[in-house]
Amino acid sequence: MTKSRSQTHRTLHSALIAFSLLGVALSPAITAIPAHAEKAVAPEKNPPGDIPDTQVFVDYVSPAGFTMKVPEGWARSDNADGVSFVDKLDGVIVTMSDASTAPTAASIITEYFPMLESHGRAVTIDGVKPVQLPAGSAFLISYSSNSEPNAVTNKQVRQENNRYLFYKSGKIVSLDLYAPLGADNVDQWQLMSQSFRWN
Repeated sequence: MTKSRSQTHRTLHSALIAFSLLGVALSPAITAIPAHAEKAVAPEKNPPGDIPDTQVFVDYVSPAGFTMKVPEGWARSDNADGVSFVDKLDGVIVTMSDASTAPTAASIITEYFPMLESHGRAVTIDGVKPVQLPAGSAFLISYSSNSEPNAVTNKQVRQENNRYLFYKSGKIVSLDLYAPLGADNVDQWQLMSQSFRWN
């Protein structure tokens, strides 16, 4: 069975957090996708994926202990460690896991980046920066990657990804926002990231 993007992300996120917090380097022998094994696909000239300015957002209250605004009408999938909301080529994935310590810029660069590149599909990382949001301090990782192949056509698109890492009281939440590279979702992504709150 082909994994959905949210299933792939949850597996990747859990591995990245577990290894980075333990300070363990991932051996090339156990990487899911060898680094640089997949070439980046060309971005669409007129990329789909713009979230309409008329999109309505509703409050999502997670039993895991957080709330945020999500697009109304997007397909929702509840998982043991989080939730995802998907509409065609756009998506929002929230994953929570245990973490004994908070991530730092240094740990993200030295440990998280290499694992993200080796496990992802043709990942190109733009960088990481600390951000101050209403929920508190967080880190924003910006990167592009290939999408999972379409189950019918096998086609992939080049995607833009914003990953926010929030930490509080032994818990780390990864908020992923993705869309085709070049889509204009700046305002909508800002709305969602700023709406995140710990309960």
